[in-house]
Amino acid sequence: MKTTCLSKLMAASALLLGMLVLPSCGDSESNIAEEPGTEIDGGENDTIASNFDHEVTQPAPGGDTSDGGPQAVSHITSVAGVPLVRLNNGIMMPRFGLGTQVQSMEGASQRQELNETVRGMVISALQSGYRHLDDAMFYYNERGVGWGIRESGVPREEIWLTSKISGNLADAQNAFEGMLQRLQVDYIDLVYIHHPAGTLEDILSCWRVMEKEYKAGRIRALGISNFDNRMEAFNYIMQNAEIKPQVAQIECHPLAQRKEARQLYADNYDIQVECWYPLNHNRGDVDNATLRQIAAAHGKSVYQIILRWHMQEGLCPVPGSTNPDHILENISIFDFELSDKEMAAIRAIDLGDAGRSFNISYGDWSFGNFQDYTYDHTYTPAASNESNYSQKEMVCELHKRNLRVRSDSNSSL
Repeated sequence: MKTTCLSKLMAASALLLGMLVLPSCGDSESNIAEEPGTEIDGGENDTIASNFDHEVTQPAPGGDTSDGGPQAVSHITSVAGVPLVRLNNGIMMPRFGLGTQVQSMEGASQRQELNETVRGMVISALQSGYRHLDDAMFYYNERGVGWGIRESGVPREEIWLTSKISGNLADAQNAFEGMLQRLQVDYIDLVYIHHPAGTLEDILSCWRVMEKEYKAGRIRALGISNFDNRMEAFNYIMQNAEIKPQVAQIECHPLAQRKEARQLYADNYDIQVECWYPLNHNRGDVDNATLRQIAAAHGKSVYQIILRWHMQEGLCPVPGSTNPDHILENISIFDFELSDKEMAAIRAIDLGDAGRSFNISYGDWSFGNFQDYTYDHTYTPAASNESNYSQKEMVCELHKRNLRVRSDSNSSL
C-alpha cells in the first residue's frame, strides 16, 4: 500500500512540476492561440459584494492567557487596497497573499538557493504592499521567509504569516516548535494541517496540538488544506474539534471553480476559503479566450483578471512568483472591477473536476518525515540599503537558468 501511494505521489509531483516550469524571464502570453469564447458585453455592475465577513462563532485566540499571548501584538491593517475579512473567530485576515512555494527548487541539494530566492520574493512582496505570506514546512523555505520578513522593513506584527504541518502528524508539537524557530517568530497567524494524510487519530492529535497553541496565543487561526479530498477526515475534525477551522485551503481557479467545496466550507460551515494554484497558468486558464477578451477590455493581464475574479467571489488567492515585476502585477488588481456580466461569463467556463490540476485520494498513509536543512544566510546590516534592483537582478539570473517565472504557489506536494 505504501509503495503504491508513494508511486502516485511521485507521479503527481512530476506532473505538477512539469506544469510549473516556464522557459524565459518574460511573459509568454503574446504567442498563445486563442480558444473560442463567449462574446462579452461588459455592461454595468448591478451589485458587487464587498463584505465577506464571517459570523463570530469561535473563541478568540489566547484564551488560556491573561494577555492574549504572543499574538496579542498583531496589528493587521489593509495595505495596497487589499481588503480584510473577519474570520469566524473575530480575527481580521488580508484576503490576498503571496504563495512562497518554489517547487522546482525543493531538492535536497538546492535548499540554499531555494531559501535565498524565497528571501528575495518575500522582500519584494512586502515592499509591494503584500501583508499575507503563505508557507509550509514541506516547502523547505521557512528560513528564507523568516529572513525576508526581518529584512523587509515591515514590522512582524503587521504581517499575516501562514505555515502548514505535514508528515508525521503524531509529532505535531515538535513540528510547530520547528516552524517557529525556522521562521524566527514567536507566533504564527494561521496554521494548517497541510494534507488529510494519516490515520484519523493522528490527524485529530495534530489538531489538538494546534488548539492548545491557539489557546496559548501562539496561533491566531486554525486551518485545513485539501480536506475536501478526504471527507471522512473533514467530518472527523468537525465532529471532534473543540475549536472549528477558520480557513480551508483548496485548489481553485476559473477552470476548476470548486463550487461544491466552496459551498461546503463557506456556506455550510462559515469557513473562509483560500485558494492555492489560483492562476493555473500552464493548464489553460491563461489561454482562455473569454478571459483574454475581458483582459483586453480592461487593459489588464489575464492573470490580473483571474485574481480579480477570485476577489469578487469572496475567495482569498495566494499566487506566487519569483519575479518582482510579476509580484507587483499580481497585487495591482484593486483599481478596477469586473461587471456582473463579466463575472457570469467567467463562471460559465468552469470545467468542474475536469479542470483541476491536482487531485489525489488520501488515506492512512503518511507524506513521510520532514528533513531539516541549513541556510547559510549572508545578509549583513550594511547591505540593507541596497536597491531592490539587486534583488531583481538576482531573481532574473535564476530565470535565465530556466527556473520558474510565474510560480503559482502551494501545489501541495
